[in-house]
Amino acid sequence: MKSTRAMRMALCRPFAVAAIAAALLMPPVGASAAPADAALAFPGAQGWAAHATGGRGGKILRVTTLAASGPGSFAEAVNSEGPRIVVFEVAGVIDLGAKTLRIVEPDLTIAGQTAPSPGITLIRGGIDIAASNIIVRHIRVRPGSTGAARMAGLDFDAISTVGAHDVIVDHCTLTWATDENLSASGKRFAGNDAEENAAATSHRITFSNNIIAEGLAHSTHAKGEHSKGSLIHDHVRDILIVGNLYAHNYERNPLFKGGVRGQVINNLIYNPGQRAAHYNLIAEEWQGHDYETGQMVLRGNVMRAGPSTQDLAFFMIGGSGDIDLFAQDNLLVDRVGRHKIDAEGSYTNAPVKVNALKRAPELPLGVNLLASAQVQDAVIANAGARPWDRDDVDRRIVADTIEGRGGIIDNESEVGGYPKQKETRQAFVEADWDLGTMEPLKPLQRREPLK
Repeated sequence: MKSTRAMRMALCRPFAVAAIAAALLMPPVGASAAPADAALAFPGAQGWAAHATGGRGGKILRVTTLAASGPGSFAEAVNSEGPRIVVFEVAGVIDLGAKTLRIVEPDLTIAGQTAPSPGITLIRGGIDIAASNIIVRHIRVRPGSTGAARMAGLDFDAISTVGAHDVIVDHCTLTWATDENLSASGKRFAGNDAEENAAATSHRITFSNNIIAEGLAHSTHAKGEHSKGSLIHDHVRDILIVGNLYAHNYERNPLFKGGVRGQVINNLIYNPGQRAAHYNLIAEEWQGHDYETGQMVLRGNVMRAGPSTQDLAFFMIGGSGDIDLFAQDNLLVDRVGRHKIDAEGSYTNAPVKVNALKRAPELPLGVNLLASAQVQDAVIANAGARPWDRDDVDRRIVADTIEGRGGIIDNESEVGGYPKQKETRQAFVEADWDLGTMEPLKPLQRREPLK
């Protein structure tokens, strides 16, 4: 096993430094070059939502204050009407005051990459995306316990889509949630027809290249333990989860509920409590409705056990309902370094049918499947908000993932508490950006990795 010093030095190798410095300009993990005439959301956009336009062609709204509301605030900008691109002339911490910011107006691009260093971090609350055609990139959301007592019933997702479609959450950092860190949800039943139900909840969703980590276990959730990565709610269709770092979440890395159909590709899952991927149709929630068969495609993922891992199960089923499953080239590494290739774990003891698909479903748009052996280095270099300019929390999570450290936590105070960042300012210059894709036209300043 490599020494701690050697593993830290690996972060500073020239190829890794170059990858981080260029992260915004290169296609994300699993992305292939799109045809020159394709109207992608941004270079390297993937999945069924890859053609989302967000606020393209709309007004530029500048965030100029770190206040939670009011003129120049993030909240005011995201819920203005009409197509809009939200850019930042200020950086630092926005305290949501133990509230969820609900986005209800469609046609929005949130361009966290435009903020000066160290970028934008939202704390003590979360974001619900209850509108469609939304692109969110390069922000950090850290709900935390908000100072509330254990089991107080105050629960926040960091980001959740709610009955939305054509949404991309890319290169964001989502940690310390007291419900899920990143979810897709909506109304469970809109009628008795499967397609009607799917149309009424979230669909055409991409979660790409995010850090999804340190969901709080014994915190404010009314049910007690609730360290959860991603919940994909009943009936969600056409969801792609690709290139993410899941770290220190007890479970739901991710969880598909009844009838969900989607693909989980090239993710690095470190230190889960008891399992990674999970399918669960809960019978009592489906009373009076026919069960629907879900579909989960698991390809090229890596799961590494860590200090908090109890048992090593990559895929499990709970509850009821059948599932079509395709699993290929998923690499599992236990706590003593033993490799298990294509191991899915024990499925279930319930009377459900696992339909093992003989042929892989077609890859979603823009996805270039990586071999599992390539995934860890690619995700480490590229995941999370502003990988060229990671904040101290992200740097710690990444370093601990590489070195096999860290654990599932109950409270943000166990890892240093809410960030305290000095406010910084810099004017947004339109000429420095491609306003169609919100990609920079000149190199962004790189922060040195941990040494």
